Amino acid sequence: MPKLNNKVAIVTGAAQGIGATYAKALANEGAKVVVTDIHDCGPIAKEIETNYQGSETLSFITDVSNEKSTQIMAEKTLAHFGSIDILVNNAAIFGTLVPGRFEDIDVAEWDNLMAVNVKGPWLCTKAVAPIMRNNGYGKIINIASGTLYKGTPGLLHYVTSKGAIMAMTRVLSRELGEDGICVNTISPGLTMSENVVNSENWMAGRDTNKATRALKRYQTPEDLIGTLIFLSSEDSDFMTGQSMVVDGGSANN
Repeated sequence: MPKLNNKVAIVTGAAQGIGATYAKALANEGAKVVVTDIHDCGPIAKEIETNYQGSETLSFITDVSNEKSTQIMAEKTLAHFGSIDILVNNAAIFGTLVPGRFEDIDVAEWDNLMAVNVKGPWLCTKAVAPIMRNNGYGKIINIASGTLYKGTPGLLHYVTSKGAIMAMTRVLSRELGEDGICVNTISPGLTMSENVVNSENWMAGRDTNKATRALKRYQTPEDLIGTLIFLSSEDSDFMTGQSMVVDGGSANN
């Protein structure tokens, strides 16, 4: 039996790459999936409904850095599906970044990244929490990064944002625990998503990254599915405030 039968899940940043993989995996386990992004998620929604028999989707544009936009996200989901059980805070800026020393980071780039990577998950959680509280149950899954455990140079703004996500997870798990809402984090390693594969910067460093792993291969979005479903399902009902590092053993070296 599917682990998420009739659950309602929102995935932000779902137009492509890892977010699209998350959305498909949730649908495959029986969830009704809202796919949302600053880009059109219509093709992903259509693909899900075509390939996963009986699946139901809803797609629309959401700017996670804008409070009104995240509130509309929650309102549309509730109006269409009647509930929100799972939130995957996947939307983030990464694949388009150009690594460089901290002195060379433009202030506007820093502010934009923090608005999406840190403020975004906070606003999305703020929007859905009242609905989950009313249900007495919910799963919020934040996405951090293995880089925060290694202090990867050349990515100060990104690594800082993901450290903030782990801190946010700790606090939210305390504040939402009494409402039956679990808040956990997945920390992936460098993953061969569409934006990474299309970036000369990231592809140039992928072999160096692979060499740090206990499991000597490139990471794919599909490597994250098992952890996602575990944290979304009843299997993790007594687990909260935690980070699960999925990076082939890189952060452990």
